[in-house]
Formats: sequence, structure tokens, C-alpha cells
Amino acid sequence: MPVQVGEKLRKAFQRLGLTEYEMRAYLVLLQHGEMTANQVSEIAEIPYSKVYEVLESLEEKGWIGSEGGRPARYHARSISTALEISRMRVERDLRRIESFLLSELSPISRGLGAREKHDVWILRGELNILSKLKSLLAGCDMELQLATPWMNKEIFSMLLPTLTALKAKNGRVQIMLSGDCSRALAMRLREYAEVKLRDQLFGGGAIADSNETIIIFGEEGKSPTLAIWSDHAGLARIAKIYFENLWKDSEPLPAR
Repeated sequence: MPVQVGEKLRKAFQRLGLTEYEMRAYLVLLQHGEMTANQVSEIAEIPYSKVYEVLESLEEKGWIGSEGGRPARYHARSISTALEISRMRVERDLRRIESFLLSELSPISRGLGAREKHDVWILRGELNILSKLKSLLAGCDMELQLATPWMNKEIFSMLLPTLTALKAKNGRVQIMLSGDCSRALAMRLREYAEVKLRDQLFGGGAIADSNETIIIFGEEGKSPTLAIWSDHAGLARIAKIYFENLWKDSEPLPAR
């Protein structure tokens, strides 16, 4: 029998952008674990002609994952991960709308006939830097380059929703770590990204979709205290060229 859903729960899923069938499929997978499309169709009472479309949509939205095979098998992501991905998707869409409106309407309101200028910010303090990095990750759509000598469980948790979302849509992620990084964390990152190691990393940073970057200054073993952020494509391009040069000389993460 499908999971019984109250009206408040149904409305909550609707506000997150899930259809009735998508809600049923997710809840059935959450309750029963890994299943085939045919099993989801039967238990969630979704017409078989629609179940693949429903599952594909759920996977694209980040609510479920799948394993290849014949037949393919689907599994629900944890509710916390699914909600985080949904939040990031909404924030990304709002950022795009905000950028478009500022670009189009600011010149009109100022009467200058010139478009909004790109920003360059100086960030001081670990909390401000991490907050801006989280914002960059939330807006990342298809490609992420990341270099960090400070990888730990907290940063991994902050990265995970973005890595999960990019993997679901076949985006590209490259992560460069210090050779002293925890091997367990590096192996977990390799489930979502290409991972390489360097003996030394003097600072770090991230580049999202080749148009937004944050460059973080600091030494390994010490918390970062200064960074530069910009959404200027030219600066992001320079940062990407530098990253790619370091990437070429870095060592692939060993299999074991």
C-alpha cells in the first residue's frame, strides 16, 4: 500500500515543486529502500507509462538516485540531503533572476544607460569566507573547480549537496587536496569528483561555472582569514587557468 499522506504534508511537497506522483514515488522509496521502476509503479500506484518520467524528474531534482543495470534500481536520498539540494536549486534560480533584474533595471532606475558592474569583494574572517563559499556553491550549475588544504568533515558536509546535485546532472567537479588530507575524506570525495593531491597548497579557492570565483589566502593547518571573491568572468578565467596548471602537476588519488 502507498504511504498515507496528510494534506499538510502534501502541500509541503507541492511547495517544494513535487507533483503528486513524484511525492508518492519518493515516499515509497524512502519507506521501502532500493526498488525497480516496476515496483515503484505498483506500490505507489503510478501508471507504468508515467513512472520512468516521474523517476527521471525526481532524480534531476535531487530527491533520488539510481544504479544502472537491467532493470535499473532507484533509491531515495535522505530527506536532509534532498531538502538541501532543493534549497540550493531555489537559491540558484533566485540568484539568476536577481542578476537579470539588476542588470536590466538598474540602468533605468539610475538613468545612466549603463549596466550593473561586476563586484569584487575583500572578505575577512573565517565565517565571512565560508558564508561566501557556501553562496558560490549554491549557485554552481554544471562545473566546479576546488583547491583546499583545509578539507575536513565540516567542509565536506557543506560541499556534499552541491556535489550530489552536480553528479545527478553529469556536471564536472575537480578537487585538488593537500597530500596530508584525510584519506577517508579524499576517497569519499572521489565518489563525486575527480580528485588530485599536491604536496603543498598555498591557499585555496573555488571557481563555479567559469564565471564566479573565490580565492582564499592562508596556510595549511591554520584557518583562512582573508579572501577575494568576484563574479567577473575575466578574473574567474585567470583563476581557472592557474588552477588547470596546478592540476596538471598534481598526483591522482591512489586507488587505495
